[in-house]
Amino acid sequence: MEEALGHAEKAVLDLVEVSPNAEPPVCKIMDYGKYMYKLSKKLHDAKKSQTVIHVKEIRLRPKTEEHDIQVKIKHIRKFLDQHDKVKISMVFRGREIAFTEIGRKLMDNIKAQLTDHCVIDQEPRLEGRSMVMIVSPKKQ
Repeated sequence: MEEALGHAEKAVLDLVEVSPNAEPPVCKIMDYGKYMYKLSKKLHDAKKSQTVIHVKEIRLRPKTEEHDIQVKIKHIRKFLDQHDKVKISMVFRGREIAFTEIGRKLMDNIKAQLTDHCVIDQEPRLEGRSMVMIVSPKKQ
């Protein structure tokens, strides 16, 4: 160990322990500041190439008219083209909860119109007073 420290001092570098659990411990003579700088640069480049996926939400009601649904589908397609996931929520208010089959038909209609643009991550399912479906863009 003292011999390695002597070599490091002669070279005006640092003695860095690479693998402390190995028998004997593995050390390396290097410039520690330069090593940390390269490591931070590598992490920065990895973070830069990372893509962030946002989840956008579209809310509907069972009484939503056909034209409004078409507008919502246009918005969903725009979000999918921007590589975002979309959470489609059908909100039931008051006594509408008794007519969940109307909401299910509406969700199936939306799903049928979006099959060419997206992949269904989560099929429509009832969560409390809302029915939720999650779609993500198709891979190119």
